[in-house]
Amino acid sequence: MDDILVGRVMTSEAITVHPDTFVEEAASLLLENDIGSLIVVDDDGRLEGILTTTDFVHIVAASKPKAKTTVERYMSTDVTTASAQDAITDVADVMIAEGIHHLPVIDDEGNVIGVVSTTDLTEYISGLKPRRTA
Repeated sequence: MDDILVGRVMTSEAITVHPDTFVEEAASLLLENDIGSLIVVDDDGRLEGILTTTDFVHIVAASKPKAKTTVERYMSTDVTTASAQDAITDVADVMIAEGIHHLPVIDDEGNVIGVVSTTDLTEYISGLKPRRTA
C-alpha cells in the first residue's frame, strides 16, 4: 500500500469556511454535510486552520459560546497537512501518532485541494470507496 497516494482516497470537495464564519453557521455546515471537519481558508483558498466536531465539544463544554462567535476563536491553526502525492501509509502513521482524524490536502502553494480522513482511509482499505486517480 506504500504506492497508494492520498490523491486517490481524499475527498476533493472539502467544505471550507473563512475565519470570520460564525460558529453557528459552521455547526450547521457540519450537520448538513454529515462531515467531521471544516477547513478554514483565506480569500485565496490558502489554509488558515481546521475546525472539527471535537472542537465543538470543547466549545460547548468550556465556554458556552455566545451568538456571533467566529470560527477563528476556536479553530486549530497548527494544522498538519498532506500532499496528494503522499503515500496513504505515511498519512495513516501521522494520524495515529498525532491522534487526529482529518488532514487538509494542500498543493505546493498552500491551497486546499481536498481533505483526507480516517473514514476515507478505512473505506479505501475495505474496498467501499472506488479508486480515483489524482
